[in-house]
Amino acid sequence: MQPVEYMTRIRDNYAKLGYKAYQWVNNAEPPPWQPLRKPLSECRLGLIASGGIYVTGQVAFHFKDDASFRAIPTDVRTSDLRTAHFAYDQTDARQDPNVVFPIDTLRRLVKERVIGSLTEHAYTFMGGIYSSRRVRDELAPQFAERMRAEKADVVLLVPV
Repeated sequence: MQPVEYMTRIRDNYAKLGYKAYQWVNNAEPPPWQPLRKPLSECRLGLIASGGIYVTGQVAFHFKDDASFRAIPTDVRTSDLRTAHFAYDQTDARQDPNVVFPIDTLRRLVKERVIGSLTEHAYTFMGGIYSSRRVRDELAPQFAERMRAEKADVVLLVPV
């Protein structure tokens, strides 16, 4: 089986940054399936994206292995969104942040009643975090706590 091309590019990018070979994190067991408990049209959806999106006035992501995150109000004006990420070409995301942070699409799906509602905030981070331990032990629990506090029924994870 041939690897997906982006995997090779990620390995090459990390090597150029002086890191050891990128280690993909895979669990021996897949996570347990969790079916929706109600129709999506009644669900409150949370968004977590790794594209380095932030709002004008917030501090940009600024270094590799930055494990911080930003809370983005889901009623944000798209024109106020910015991106800072070291591990992908940001040209398209800077022209249209929806390519890595699909907030306009989600708001449209709420208006069309495909999704019940959005959480008050979406959360973003710079996905180029080399330490899987920091993501697992620090960042992921914070996101889970935030999504529970905002009463999300389902969360959309958007990787870059």
